[in-house]
Amino acid sequence: STIGLKHEHEIAPGLTGFLKIELDGVDADDKAKGRGRIKLDEAYIGVKGDFGKTWIGSDDSMYEDSVDKISNYWEFGDGLLSAMGYSNGWGDLVQYVTPSMGGFSVGAAVQINGNDEKGQNSLPYQLALSYELDALTVAFAMDSNDSNLAYSSNVPGTSINNENTYGLRATYNMGDFSVTGEYHTRDKDSDSYGLMGNYTMGANTFALAYVM
Repeated sequence: STIGLKHEHEIAPGLTGFLKIELDGVDADDKAKGRGRIKLDEAYIGVKGDFGKTWIGSDDSMYEDSVDKISNYWEFGDGLLSAMGYSNGWGDLVQYVTPSMGGFSVGAAVQINGNDEKGQNSLPYQLALSYELDALTVAFAMDSNDSNLAYSSNVPGTSINNENTYGLRATYNMGDFSVTGEYHTRDKDSDSYGLMGNYTMGANTFALAYVM
């Protein structure tokens, strides 16, 4: 089970503070098994207003939220998430999204990593651009893939790919039916394609997806 808490508070007119914490893996039927096994999924705090939205902490990354809709819908991380070819995000994030400007919005995220045991440091980042026009949403994003410091450690026999990942998504809504297409690419690593259809009927949603 998952259990969480979220809250919003108007600090001043046009300025709202918000926070969220979500814990995953609660084995509610087994007291002994549940001890020490609860994992942190999301924990962040931020502010939003006419200037946009900015928040810090652990959350879905800018790339993930903008263009990786299919694997997030199914919440299937073993293989499907890694097949999309991006590695930054989730923890130690500072993120910002602009308000909509004629249908366009821009987002950026940076992951604040401290020094490792060799004194190396990195600031992995992600950028995203989205456009909404009536029933159509198009989004483009990139991930620098610099969160793994091993690529610059010059250890003999190791080769860490920190090439950028680029992703493109398009979603079209037609009343109760929507279709989403995705493409992700990372040089010398992977290319992936995905297609998903959703149909809503009352309180139920039916979904079918294919990823290659």
